[in-house]
Amino acid sequence: MSSILVIGGDRLGNIIEFLQGQGFKDIHHVTGRKSSQTGVKIPAGIHMILVLTDFVNHNLAKTVKNQAKDRELPIVFCKRSCSAIAKAFDLTA
Repeated sequence: MSSILVIGGDRLGNIIEFLQGQGFKDIHHVTGRKSSQTGVKIPAGIHMILVLTDFVNHNLAKTVKNQAKDRELPIVFCKRSCSAIAKAFDLTA
């Protein structure tokens, strides 16, 4: 996997380095705080979607989930911390 779309979180901080360590070269980020972002489209070339549940608009999460299902992309929901992301990745692997 080389590209991931992260939904949620105003700033990613050390999550970027963690994801790079997991093998993701391209990291796309949508904060998901504004209601205008609920119409976001998943960019081409995305291999996985990570939704940070404590920092995301509910309608955006639903929209992204449906798009991921249509495109058969893996999607992971977790809290905004490296340990929570690592645990979620272990459960999906």
